[in-house]
Amino acid sequence: MAPEHRRALPVLATLLVGLALGAALFAWGQRYSPRAGGPAPVGGPAPMEALELQSAFVRVADQVRPAVVNIGTVHRTRRPRPFGPEPFTQDPAFKEFFEDFFRQLPQGERQQSSLGSGVVLDKTGDILTNFHVIKGADEITVRLANKKEYRGRVVGTDPKTDLAVVRIVPDEELVTARLGDSDRLRVGEWAIAIGNPFGLDQTVTVGVISATGRSEVGIAAYENFIQTDASINPGNSGGPLLNLKGEVIGINTAIVSTGQGIGFAIPINLARRVAEQLVAKGKVTRGWLGVALQPLTAELAEALKAGGSKGAIVSRVYPGGPAEAAGLQQGDLIRQYGDVAVQDPRHLQRLVADSDVGRGVALRVLRKGRELTLSITVAEMPAEPRPPA
Repeated sequence: MAPEHRRALPVLATLLVGLALGAALFAWGQRYSPRAGGPAPVGGPAPMEALELQSAFVRVADQVRPAVVNIGTVHRTRRPRPFGPEPFTQDPAFKEFFEDFFRQLPQGERQQSSLGSGVVLDKTGDILTNFHVIKGADEITVRLANKKEYRGRVVGTDPKTDLAVVRIVPDEELVTARLGDSDRLRVGEWAIAIGNPFGLDQTVTVGVISATGRSEVGIAAYENFIQTDASINPGNSGGPLLNLKGEVIGINTAIVSTGQGIGFAIPINLARRVAEQLVAKGKVTRGWLGVALQPLTAELAEALKAGGSKGAIVSRVYPGGPAEAAGLQQGDLIRQYGDVAVQDPRHLQRLVADSDVGRGVALRVLRKGRELTLSITVAEMPAEPRPPA
């Protein structure tokens, strides 16, 4: 090989190594540099979708927090004065002293305070909260987001749904919350809770809708709860559960004390109907058929030849009620109420309760293997304890 060729070999080798190294660096840069649809580098700008979601949370908090109030209550209990033989009562001087002493003592009044939340429904001062927040309260104090405080007065309560309306007389127009449509909720949607947990005003927490239509929770007589994993703690009760539009979709009411991330809210469609009646007449009027119900088990479905597991069985017909007048009998399987297919006894109970008094309803019933249609007129639920449907 010629000497000049031997001298060129190291230069050529160096060029080849440089080209290979450059190609490798270019490929690495293409792989790890930010680009559309690719992962951002650690510590780099947040993806646009995350920033938009964050902005939505901030927007909801800014809009709704002024409509969320802190509700403080005071419960007074009276202690009896000491009884039994008093010391030194045999001595007239000491006897007179102790009588004067105990006469000057207060009657043993003791105060207990509790906190909850509420949401402003009306600019003039109507506030929706939970019944258990104000139950038995001797004093109610409502503190607004701007720290102004007002004395609250109970307009009406509904223990069966754990709802109440409290009224204040503000010296300014209040910010109200927009109400959404809880019937349109889907599991997995974002949920935002605002309230005053442990007295920490205006706390915002975020989660998702974990489930809808939860019943048999043991909180209220009429249960159709929204379940969420947005953090709800003592003091959140009565505050709003919101969607990403800033609309109230529920009223936070309870948590499962033995678990984490399990909270319940009353659907706003139910809460709205109850609140409207409480504001209008101070009480809630519910429909009633005059029957006791039981669920359709697999064994009963087979015996009745029901061909399914949905419906509510009439276990008792109460004398003098609408059901007796309509011809309902014990053992009838109610499958349809008006245009709505009955899922179970609790579903039928809610349908009847929400019906207007005096409304005529067609019931589709299975009796001894035969389909019947009965016409029934909804009556007002009596005040005394009766069956729920």
